[in-house]
Amino acid sequence: MKRVEIQDISVRYGSVWAVRDVTLDIEPGEMFFLLGPSGCGKTTLLRAVAGLSRPAMGEILVDGRPMNTVPVHERGIGFVFQNYALWPHMTVEENVAYGLVTRKVDPEEVASRVETALAMLGLEGLGERHPGELSGGQQQRVAVARAVVIEPDVLLMDEPLSNLDARLRAEMRRELKALIRRLGVTTIYVTHDQREALSMADRIAVMRDGRVVQCDAPGALYSDPGSEFVASFVGEANAVEGEVSGLADGGFKVKTEGGTIRALASGSFREGDTVRVLVRPEDVTVGAGIDYDDERDNVLRGRVADIAFLGGLEEVLVELGGGLPIRALRAPGGAALELGGKVEVVFAAARAKVFGDEPSDTEE
Repeated sequence: MKRVEIQDISVRYGSVWAVRDVTLDIEPGEMFFLLGPSGCGKTTLLRAVAGLSRPAMGEILVDGRPMNTVPVHERGIGFVFQNYALWPHMTVEENVAYGLVTRKVDPEEVASRVETALAMLGLEGLGERHPGELSGGQQQRVAVARAVVIEPDVLLMDEPLSNLDARLRAEMRRELKALIRRLGVTTIYVTHDQREALSMADRIAVMRDGRVVQCDAPGALYSDPGSEFVASFVGEANAVEGEVSGLADGGFKVKTEGGTIRALASGSFREGDTVRVLVRPEDVTVGAGIDYDDERDNVLRGRVADIAFLGGLEEVLVELGGGLPIRALRAPGGAALELGGKVEVVFAAARAKVFGDEPSDTEE
């Protein structure tokens, strides 16, 4: 297992900085995720680790060994691409063996390691087929087998599940996580899917505009986001705009069109500042005659605007005063709600967080 150090890395394409001043220390055997929207620089950073993109500044080290000038094929990197990049004219066995053959590994060892990799990925009996004869999930497994058969020091994965349907993605998330745990290989995984990252990662670096804006364990990112962007990107959140009207225990009071909200704060604010209060839908209780704690809970009143059945959950959209919307998630089968009916919306002050405007990054 190898440690990967990314030190002040910046990558530039022409006049555009795709990655800027990124520093990360990835532990041996860690399953580390780069998460962010399209164009945030996560794939560029991954390619820099692989040697496919050249940093303009900074250094990449694997177990203390500088990598910037090391050729791609000498870095001990296994790479799983988004489009799998399988050779269509080669069989499954030939695709998986490709990296070993180019490294001039003994043919008997190649055959043994390919057989082991195919068995590990549940591809027994498919070695003579071509990629076009396989399902999407099978092609994805072949791509992973090809990457791990070389026994890489570091495994890089660029949105490997994005081409699969929702059900197969869920299955492959579990399979990939279990496989990587068995291999014990340090893994850097790129995705824009927050559910994928939250369910698989040891740690997640959230990227925006080429920079890492927060790096933490999944639970900490979700429960204690450092910015409104992280809160809204890592999971879902209601954002209620208002004006700071005073102090509350450990936080602030915020006057909104739907009523005054007490919430914790991510920074320092003054009375009159325009802010947004974020609260997760699962932290919101909705109904009529709800028991609540005057000292710790926020209570707002409105009307039910919509009810959506989501399978295991029910999403209730409530319009507060001024038409302000707020969503709540609850288990189906609770107290009956009617469209247009008057309800109370209750959530703990400790589960709400105040955010102000975030500075825009306009550096060229």
